[in-house]
Amino acid sequence: MSTDVTAKSPAPAPPGKSGGAAGDGLLQLVLEGLRRNMRQYGMLIALGLIVALFAVWTDGDLLLPRNVSNLVLQNSYILILAMGMMLVIIAGHIDLSVGSLTAFIGSMAAVFMVRNDLPWPVAVILCLAVGAIAGAIQGFFIAYGGIPSFIVTLAGMLIWRGLTEIFLEGQTLGPFPKGLQKVSNGFLPEVGPNTNYHNLTLLLGFALIAFVVFQEFRDRRRQQEFSLEVPPFNLFLLKLVALGAAILTLTLLLASYKGAPIVLLILGVLLVGFGYVMRNAIIGRHIYAIGGNLPAAKLSGVKDKKVTFLVFLNMGMLAALAGLVFAARFNAASPKAGLNFELEAIAASFIGGASMSGGVGTVLGAIIGGLVLGVLNNGMNLVGIGTDWQQVIKGMVLLAAVGFDVWNKRKVGS
Repeated sequence: MSTDVTAKSPAPAPPGKSGGAAGDGLLQLVLEGLRRNMRQYGMLIALGLIVALFAVWTDGDLLLPRNVSNLVLQNSYILILAMGMMLVIIAGHIDLSVGSLTAFIGSMAAVFMVRNDLPWPVAVILCLAVGAIAGAIQGFFIAYGGIPSFIVTLAGMLIWRGLTEIFLEGQTLGPFPKGLQKVSNGFLPEVGPNTNYHNLTLLLGFALIAFVVFQEFRDRRRQQEFSLEVPPFNLFLLKLVALGAAILTLTLLLASYKGAPIVLLILGVLLVGFGYVMRNAIIGRHIYAIGGNLPAAKLSGVKDKKVTFLVFLNMGMLAALAGLVFAARFNAASPKAGLNFELEAIAASFIGGASMSGGVGTVLGAIIGGLVLGVLNNGMNLVGIGTDWQQVIKGMVLLAAVGFDVWNKRKVGS
């Protein structure tokens, strides 16, 4: 008995199946990209979720244009400190003195401008120079004296705080000149026709989007030239769309109020400058090298002492800039200024992806970490959470960020 076996043609796919498969494929690419770049994108996603949570919780008050401007102004000095602190932590060190140094520079600015009527641009240059010298002194003891950074900067914390009390004689001193106040509290001027938006801010926002797209394509092309692994093009485009949408949203929010704060431009210049140095300059690679593996860096010819010295000199200058911005914002220098600023900057760095062991982190990560803390502070104030619980929540966020770093390293190791 014979059986006829007929080949059956495959059943047609149900309508929408191919589209679903394509969607599933894109989702898999996104998840795979996130898994491979979890350290880089994890806190960015967390920041988005925190913003969404408080936007809903506060009935949209968090994203009001006025509040977004205040968010930038309130956190500007912490973000400046966080960028410098990120470099210090990448190099494998820590700096506990930045809060006290911030207060000390504010007191010097008050003595120069208020007591001695020195023109504010000259006083600003002198204050930045003093901050660089203070950072260089600490860097010398750490790099060439071989004293651990924890001890040197702990001593610096006490010294700069004491000198602040001496300079101010225990009193608050102000007000500062209008020109300096504008640097911290002012906005870009209005230009062009009336469009119900701040035209200059819109122009800068669109220019920033174009710059980011150009930079991302250039980085991708470079990686391909050196046969390095790059994310799939679909995921790359998704990243560009997300970045463009975020910048455009922020631009429209700022442009519908008073425009971009001047201090935001300062932050942007610092972010681009330090980002370029850490990605492309030799000194940036050396900072990563001494933090990642100091013996290997020495064998490779890296001048670790010089690099460490420069990292702390830079931190001192950024602490001086933060001190000027803080003093100008509150229009007075106070002996109690800068309290816990070092802890905020360190927390922002670790939340933004820095590793306890050094050698890992980005300047953009420091900004993201600082924004996470800033949005948490602002959102919790808007919903009326007390300062006691705010400290608890921020501590838990920091613990979760460091715990995630440890877990990520163990996973990579296994």
